[in-house]
Amino acid sequence: MKMNTLLTLNHLLKNMKSDFICVEGSSIFTQFYHKEYNPDKETIVFLHEALGSVAQWRDFPKEVGGKTDFNVLAYDRLGHGLSDAPVKKRDLTYLHTEAWTALPSVLAAFDIKKPILYGHSDGGSIALLYAARFPTRAIITEAAHVFVESVTLDGIKQAVTRRDFLIEKLTRFHGNKTPDLWAAWADTWLHKSFETWNIEAVLNEITCPSLIIQGKNDEYGTAEQVRRIAKGIGENVEILMLPHCGHAPHKETQKVVLDNVLKFLTHHV
Repeated sequence: MKMNTLLTLNHLLKNMKSDFICVEGSSIFTQFYHKEYNPDKETIVFLHEALGSVAQWRDFPKEVGGKTDFNVLAYDRLGHGLSDAPVKKRDLTYLHTEAWTALPSVLAAFDIKKPILYGHSDGGSIALLYAARFPTRAIITEAAHVFVESVTLDGIKQAVTRRDFLIEKLTRFHGNKTPDLWAAWADTWLHKSFETWNIEAVLNEITCPSLIIQGKNDEYGTAEQVRRIAKGIGENVEILMLPHCGHAPHKETQKVVLDNVLKFLTHHV
């Protein structure tokens, strides 16, 4: 199934440097855009959403890479895209594990010591957690969560009613891992014990420049997420609230997001 999925996605990966790395015995798919990794330059690392993958970023990382002189890297977390399935079942601390164990292992494979992190949704939460513990050049988040809102749970419950349709659409990206990935996402967020999940306590440890992006019509989160992130981090935060935009600003309002990301990077990196 991995090879079939790779062939299906081949058109998305042309003119880019893709490879598999081994992390603790598991195969992780990585993607550099435009050029191979140059250790003398800054590196932007794209962290995908809960049901996302490298391919689902579409051309956005390539656009960022084409307009900067930075390395641009994206990778599939275990259970996503072309990476292996996870070796154990997801638990309620999975975002901390991704931020404090898995992501550092991927960065170490390329000797990236102080990344610029660009995270969408779950990836945004991972970026915040990582930056609270490890040296980070800058972070950019879209639709990041720092606590569980009722609107988030309602959005997931609504998605569950369309489970079969959505799994069919996602299979082109995740292959035969798709049903397990779906279950891990929905079961974790809808678990009664997950209602108290909250990472606000670590936000004041973040000292790097931070751009926090949120669509005003995000079906999985409200402006309260942004307010709490900004309060937690403090003076190093810039906020971009986008009208008429939902959960995926880089897709729905790509030009506006790209312009603001480039401005942020120019001023702070």
